[in-house]
Amino acid sequence: MRPFTERVIHLILHIPEGHVMTYGQIARLAGSPRGARQVVRILHSMSAKYQLPWHRVVNAKGEIGFKEDSSFLLQKQFLQNEGIKLTGHHSIDLSKYQFYPRVDHEGEWS
Repeated sequence: MRPFTERVIHLILHIPEGHVMTYGQIARLAGSPRGARQVVRILHSMSAKYQLPWHRVVNAKGEIGFKEDSSFLLQKQFLQNEGIKLTGHHSIDLSKYQFYPRVDHEGEWS
């Protein structure tokens, strides 16, 4: 497995319940600032194998990225079950729910 993929999986696994991170935020912290689409692919292909809390990852606007009704509704339900309130139909207030891992003085996160 590539180092970027390992870092993405680690980051997603450590998003606490009741919080979200964005695809781009995860990509930046994993070492590829322009790798948001790669994060999407990793989520799509590895969520089941690594039991990733995929529902805690949203787009840069704080919106659920799914357009398909069943996937959209499932993610929305999972987020609401964790206490995350959606504004309007599909937006999450990132200022309230976005998770920021701690970064030490050497740029390492935990």
